Amino acid sequence: MRNPYEVLGVNEGASQDEIKKAYRELAKKYHPDQYGDNPLKDLAEQKMREINEAYDYLTKNANSNTYSSYSQSDSSNYTSTDYNSIRSDLNRGDINSAESKLNSIRTRDAEWFFLMGNVCLKKGWYDNAYNYLQNACNLNPTNPEYRNAFENLARMNNSYRRPYNNRGYNDRDDLCNLCISLWCAENICDCLGGGMGGGC
Repeated sequence: MRNPYEVLGVNEGASQDEIKKAYRELAKKYHPDQYGDNPLKDLAEQKMREINEAYDYLTKNANSNTYSSYSQSDSSNYTSTDYNSIRSDLNRGDINSAESKLNSIRTRDAEWFFLMGNVCLKKGWYDNAYNYLQNACNLNPTNPEYRNAFENLARMNNSYRRPYNNRGYNDRDDLCNLCISLWCAENICDCLGGGMGGGC
């Protein structure tokens, strides 16, 4: 869990009134109900969970002045060391290990989305990779590594994202055209007294 004061955007040692005010403002901004079918709804839910955790911690530990008293024993907490380990897995090509470690992390920040995007890239799941990298950029738009990875993927000439080929129609049109051609040929042969099956 991140520093709860940072999550709520208040100074360490902030009063309970300041904490409650910050919480209400953030809850109003990130409450998932206001996102409807927006693809950012999942991110809002994650952000809201983080905000709730921070608020619960700070209200239950009202007598504590600093975050340093917070217990780091929760196994779902992550550190930059965890992310370094995941990056090492990806560099070695150990995709399963990287994915397993990422799935064990409960709080999902920009780095998490970036690394999961890389897992998907290595698996060839380009649509998922695109979405994860886009989320990473949305959460941390100033990070050049995230932005470059996303833009490189977006620029790739991926037919999986292009339903139309260079002739202006998609592959299903080719199949339809073939079926229509066969149907027309069958009918022409019938009109001429033969059939395709009977050798016209």
